[in-house]
Amino acid sequence: MNPRLDAVVRLDGRYDARVLEPSPPAVADGPWFADDPVARGEAPGELPRVSPVGGADLRWEDLLPERPELAAWCSERWLAAYRPLVALPSSFGRTRRALHSLAEQVLSPARAAANGKIGLRFTAGGFGTPFFGEDVQVRVRGGELILQSADILLAAPITTLKAAAEHIGPELLPVDVADTQELAVDPNASALLGDWFGFGASVLEELRAGAGEDLEPSRVQIWPEHFDIAVEIGSESAGRRAGFGASPGDDEHPEPYLYVVPWGEVPAGELWRASGFAGAELPFSALLGAEDQRASAVGFFTERLRSLSAQVPA
Repeated sequence: MNPRLDAVVRLDGRYDARVLEPSPPAVADGPWFADDPVARGEAPGELPRVSPVGGADLRWEDLLPERPELAAWCSERWLAAYRPLVALPSSFGRTRRALHSLAEQVLSPARAAANGKIGLRFTAGGFGTPFFGEDVQVRVRGGELILQSADILLAAPITTLKAAAEHIGPELLPVDVADTQELAVDPNASALLGDWFGFGASVLEELRAGAGEDLEPSRVQIWPEHFDIAVEIGSESAGRRAGFGASPGDDEHPEPYLYVVPWGEVPAGELWRASGFAGAELPFSALLGAEDQRASAVGFFTERLRSLSAQVPA
C-alpha cells in the first residue's frame, strides 16, 4: 500500500530506501505531479540511501549477501535478484490490447481529472497511476483493478471498461465510459506484462541515473497512447534528444521490444536498423537469448545514447 515505507520497514529504518513503484503522499506540485522513485538530484539525507540503480550510497543488490531473505521481495519489484524474462503465452497479445484500452480510457483519465497528467507507472505485478488527489491510486495487478484510497483497498475483477469505470466511481472519473465489450485479460499474461514494465523501469531508471544534467533526462513513465514505458534523454537544442523505451508490442511488432527514437535526424550505421519506425530496436527474442538480459538492455540503450551524443549538429 506504501511501497517505499514497506521498504524502509524491511530495512529496519536504517536506510533512505527507494523503490521503482509510486508511493504516497500524492505530489501536488508540477511539473511531474509524482514522486521520483530513485530521488535523482535530491540532496542526501541523514540516512544512507539504497536504490535499485546507480547514484546512491548502495544498491539493493549490495544488501543481499547479508540479507538473503530480501531476494524474493526484491525480485518481484525489479530492485535486485533479477529473474529472467520468459517466453510469452499466446494470450499475451489480446491481454495487452485489453489492458491498453483500460489504461487509455480509465486509469489515465482518472489521473488527468485530478491534475491534468496522463502518465502511468510500473507497480508490483502490473501498472497504475502515481498517487493523486487524496492519496488515491488506481492500478492493475493480474486480472484485478485495484482502487486504493488512503488505507482502503478495493479490488474488482477486470471485465469491461464500463465496469472498471463504475468501480473507480464518478467522483474520480467524471467521464462517460459506456463500453461493455468483454476485456480478454489472462491474469498470467497480465502478470508477464507487469514484469515487462518492471524490467523496463529498472533498465530505463539505470540509464536515467547515469545521464548528466546536460542531457536533461525526463521521468520514466508509461504513456497510455502507445502503452510503452519510456524516458527522454539528450540535448534538444543540440539535436541529440531521443526517446528510449520498452514497448510491450504493437501493430507492427507482435512481441515486446526495446527502442530508441531520435527526435531529429537518425544517425547512419548498423546501430540504427529498426523495422516500422526510424530508430533502433532490440526484439524480445534477442533479450530472451541473452546471458544477462538486464545488462544486454542497458548496453543497447547506452550504446545508442553514446552514438547520439557523438553526432555533430548540422
